[in-house]
Amino acid sequence: MKYIVKILKIEQVTHDVKRFVVEKPQNYKFIPGQATYVSINKKGWKEEERPFTFTSLNENPILEFTIKKYEERKGVTNEIHKLNPGDELIIQEPFGTINYKEPGIFIAGGAGITPFIAIFRQLREENRLQGNKLIFSNKKQEDIILEKELKEMFRDNLILTLTEEGKKEYESKKIDETFLKNKIKDFKQNFYICGPPGMVEDLKKILKKLGADIQQIVFEGK
Repeated sequence: MKYIVKILKIEQVTHDVKRFVVEKPQNYKFIPGQATYVSINKKGWKEEERPFTFTSLNENPILEFTIKKYEERKGVTNEIHKLNPGDELIIQEPFGTINYKEPGIFIAGGAGITPFIAIFRQLREENRLQGNKLIFSNKKQEDIILEKELKEMFRDNLILTLTEEGKKEYESKKIDETFLKNKIKDFKQNFYICGPPGMVEDLKKILKKLGADIQQIVFEGK
């Protein structure tokens, strides 16, 4: 099933990330962490479908996507960032495997934070964020998506690391085995991972080596 939805609002989130608020089809439902295929309702782009995660909550009257632009690819994200309110997107039915089970440790790299945003917001609404921790890796501070909101949510349970910039109040290391051993005491808890495919694969191997049960690792390359 495909739905044509109008863009209602666009906001700049970071230098290369925008928030798109769009119409929500009647009776359209999803679970936090799920995504849908999105294309642009313009000639030459209607069949160029890409998966994007909802960053709104199911009970919201609108849908929201938080989308990073990959300008060098000259593809869909680049074209979406050129759109204006009033332009239209084509969305499909929700899908996805990142479902929150129990408290644990979320590890995200760059735009890999987006599948977690709706999960965090839902947990906040239900007063169930306690017991969760977020480790979020970016190249530079300017790349951090929703930094202020994440700090308000997680407080002392947030670790931000920058791999290409040294700044006070931020870690400046790659998330590797040594990093995880220094930051995590219990590897028998739930782990939720999302980021570039190479990062996800490396972290799965490291976590298994450190004693994490693969059934407890929910992942999605981004």
